[in-house]
Amino acid sequence: MSKDVLEELVELLALERIEENLFRGQSQDLGWGAVFGGQVLGQALSAAVQTVPSERHVHSLHAYFLRSGDVSKPIVYDVDRIRDGGSFTTRRVVAIQGGKAIFNLAASFQIDEPGFEHQDTMPEAPPPEALQTEQELARPFADKLPKGMRERATAARPFELRPISADADPFHPAPSSPSRMLWLKTAGRLPDDPALHRYLLAYASDHSLITTALLPHGVSWLTPGMQVASLDHVMWFHQPFRVDEWLLYVLDSPAAHGARGLARGRIFTRDGRLVASVTQEGLIRMRKG
Repeated sequence: MSKDVLEELVELLALERIEENLFRGQSQDLGWGAVFGGQVLGQALSAAVQTVPSERHVHSLHAYFLRSGDVSKPIVYDVDRIRDGGSFTTRRVVAIQGGKAIFNLAASFQIDEPGFEHQDTMPEAPPPEALQTEQELARPFADKLPKGMRERATAARPFELRPISADADPFHPAPSSPSRMLWLKTAGRLPDDPALHRYLLAYASDHSLITTALLPHGVSWLTPGMQVASLDHVMWFHQPFRVDEWLLYVLDSPAAHGARGLARGRIFTRDGRLVASVTQEGLIRMRKG
């Protein structure tokens, strides 16, 4: 594990304040030239958090990915302080690059309150220690990856991801049920800052989500001609958690139609607490010719 990779991500998500409601962020190059959707999601949430009193925690966010971001250029985040109420605070954030909006987010924050409680039951899953990491699973196929991604496929990452099951060959996947599970946590220990843990989980929640909608069709994002991109992202935070401790990400896709796929995720702590829920629609287009 390279702690520097995680430290770099934490620094990227912290952002540079350039005015009262304006922030600037840089990007990590993950090998495909465009900004990872989870990064701009996490940075936008970080910008919103920095304009909200610390006793109010994000409980929901709704976001749209508008344009692909360029990893070589900074992104400016413009925060609109829409509402500060007695219990709830609302913020809107627009991410801008090259004078154009590439992403927008609405987030709601709430003071801590007691109330009714119930939740889904966490499905049974093998412990993360019994599973291989994504890097280990990728090694047999690394030489087939596009040149820009080859080294990064097996390099250290800010998050450790351990899929419960994985395609025997991601270049020639067999059709399967549109569901999957994986364990995730950061590759190192983090400070005791609840906001940091939330926007790091927002970052990680974009991983493996929309590609779950490809599973019944015997294709992957590596299939020639396949175009996959996040369109929108919705997330609810239910309970406190630490993202530097193992979390189980339970994913399924209830529908696909019109070159779009819908995917849902539930995130549990190792002791079975449901701490977050996620829904995303994405483009899953097979280009011809």
